[in-house]
Amino acid sequence: MTTNKIRQALEDNIKPQTIIAVDASTNSLAFSYFTNGKLVKYGKIRFNGTDALYKSGDACKKAIQLFKMVNADALVIESAIYSNSPKTAMQLSLVQGAILGAAQVAGIKNIKTITPMQWQNYIGTKLLSISEKQEIVRKNPGKSKSWYKGEERKTRKQRTIDSVNKNFKVKITDDDVADAIGVGWYVSDRWNMLYNA
Repeated sequence: MTTNKIRQALEDNIKPQTIIAVDASTNSLAFSYFTNGKLVKYGKIRFNGTDALYKSGDACKKAIQLFKMVNADALVIESAIYSNSPKTAMQLSLVQGAILGAAQVAGIKNIKTITPMQWQNYIGTKLLSISEKQEIVRKNPGKSKSWYKGEERKTRKQRTIDSVNKNFKVKITDDDVADAIGVGWYVSDRWNMLYNA
């Protein structure tokens, strides 16, 4: 490793003072902003447009404004997860690319991604156990597999909301905002784990 690469690696491993964490979808950007490990701001920005190309342009414009306003040292964005729909995967990729480009335009130099399981496991919203899944089926017999998967997802989303509200003494009801706070929570506490991942 050259001296410059070693220096850069050491700088990357230093925990930033200000971090913006983002959970992006094809329609919105939920964010949380942490300063020295404390939650300072959070919210959600909706994208305008009738198709993915226009929405990604709107996402870029709005994200630049957000990133300039908060002036963060680092951005962490939840990485795209596997989707059965190639169209959805493509649309999410466009939006996430626009957000990452906006971060660079706004001057954020330290940009990382995080998998959903990294932060979810950390804040206590792991996958449901077999017995928890069976309980959902027992209480709701005769439903489709996709319906049960949806209920499992709702249960985990509510657990994230509950965990975030309890830990930060807030009253979040939006699951995307709760996810963004969960990402920021993990990153603020475990920056070195993110760097080494």
